[in-house]
Amino acid sequence: MKLFAGSAFFAILLASAPALAGRLPPSFVYLRDVAPAIAQDMRYASYDNFTGRPLPGYDAPECVLRRGVADALAKVEADLAKQSLGLKVYDCYRPARAVRAFARWSQTPDPAPSTKRFFPALEKRTLFAQGYIAARSAHSTGTAVDLTLIALPPARAPHYDRAAAYGPCTGSADKRAPDASLDMGTGFDCFDDKSHTANATISTEAKHRRGILLAAMRRRGFHNYFREWWHFSFGTRGPAYDVPIERSSK
Repeated sequence: MKLFAGSAFFAILLASAPALAGRLPPSFVYLRDVAPAIAQDMRYASYDNFTGRPLPGYDAPECVLRRGVADALAKVEADLAKQSLGLKVYDCYRPARAVRAFARWSQTPDPAPSTKRFFPALEKRTLFAQGYIAARSAHSTGTAVDLTLIALPPARAPHYDRAAAYGPCTGSADKRAPDASLDMGTGFDCFDDKSHTANATISTEAKHRRGILLAAMRRRGFHNYFREWWHFSFGTRGPAYDVPIERSSK
């Protein structure tokens, strides 16, 4: 979920960000139109995320990216397919209003157990200082993506039960919320040292899988954020946008 600090500057940026409701920002595309084989599990359009509810601006569970980023991801997917592996995206372009919602969430009282599982060893109020949440996001420029590895052919994910007591994101994969992806040592959006890409305490198998993902993404020009094994950026960031995500008309 990597974000970037600088709240005063970002407030000015958001005030002037294009609000193009009903259509994509310039040079943006739906990932499914470019790389339909990439699985999508858009967590911020669902209740399965650290805020416990869908985020503003996520009016449809669609991955939207700059065209160059989507093209590069399609190449990564093709490379991984040779190993009977594929990609699943959790978050792509993020409307700026969702970033503002993160900031508001961080100032609310302590969360319910259903969301505490995303940061089991940290206090909610420390997540900004720890570098997991901040006021600027490369996602809002369409140049960042959160993703993981899946085995091919893809498995169907079990139903997410909002009433279930899922285990912490740092626990064993069979105790976490259902995902149907390969175990990478932690769940997605796990705010914990174990999520650092090079963390040495995870299993040998998880280290190997992180290495596969990192190498495949780097080969096609992506750069990883060291605190989050799932977060990658591509190319030069442009302006941030606040266009809501709607369903593709295709």
